[in-house]
Order: sequence, then structure tokens, then C-alpha cells
Amino acid sequence: MFKTVAEAPNWLKTTDVQDIYSVSGCISEDFDDWVDEWKHNGYWLFDSPEIMESIANSKNISLKDMKLFFYRASEIEWDVDNAKWEKYQPEDSFNTNIKLPIASKLEGFDIVSFSQHNSCECSPLSCNSLAEEIKVNNHCLLPSYEKAKALIELGELKGCEPGPYRIFEVYSVIHST
Repeated sequence: MFKTVAEAPNWLKTTDVQDIYSVSGCISEDFDDWVDEWKHNGYWLFDSPEIMESIANSKNISLKDMKLFFYRASEIEWDVDNAKWEKYQPEDSFNTNIKLPIASKLEGFDIVSFSQHNSCECSPLSCNSLAEEIKVNNHCLLPSYEKAKALIELGELKGCEPGPYRIFEVYSVIHST
């Protein structure tokens, strides 16, 4: 996803966070209102940067000042109502053929809500200010998958956003083609 990376908002009361690399588009916005183009994959993200570049070109959107991210999601999601992990699959009505970046840098781990079970919604670390209480890196991300999973299982996200919750590895793309 191409995003406009936002600096830490003033209302987020922590000195640890410089900017927001969350999967959610609530603070660091996605490159466009892309859903109406119906070119996303079954995870409601994009298979390659070229697809986003095509959309941007057709809408005269400059990607020049945006940062390109690659996300890798866990194959399980936390069912808030039943307090257990369950498998999920990409939506099969969309083709999913992800092109891996040639070079990327792991920036950290994010937790994202999926109450509609399709597109990314909120990242409680940034959207719900949990970064004020939970140790995160300068991009408002967690240091490990294990830390993210433990926070969910211990109920640290209770009352933040309707679930289920999924854990994502967040990579900045260094070279994509």
C-alpha cells in the first residue's frame, strides 16, 4: 500500500512515536479511495505496486511523496466474542496473486480490527492511543508477533474496536521491481 505517512498526532501523548506506520488508513492515509476501483485482492490490499500506480495514473494522483509498504498477515484472527484464535482466508471472489518485493525492511507489528471481515479498519495502537500505555517503536508498531499476540490474548484491546483482530508484519519497501 502506498501511504502518506503522518507524524505522530498531538493527541497521542507519548514521546516514543515519531510517525505512524499502521496498516490502518485512519492517520497515515492510503493513497486513494481505492476500493471503488475493485482492483484489490482477497485480503483487500494490492498484489503489486503496479496496480496502485495504474490507479494513481488514471486519477492523476502523485505517489512521489508517499511511502510504499508491504504487509504480511498472520493466518489467524482473534474472535473477540469467543476469545479464541480462528483461521481466516482471503475473500475468494477476488484473485489473490501477491508479488513479493525484492527488498524490504521489517518495521514492526501492527494489530488491526476487521469487524466487517474484509478491509483493514483501525489499528488500536494509534487509533485508540494504546501506544500511550504499551511500549511501541518510533513508528507506533510492536517489536514482535509474540508481543502482539499476548496483548490480544490478555485483553489489552478490550473496548478499543470491534474485532476480530489480525496481526500484521509491516515492511517498508526498499525495491519493488
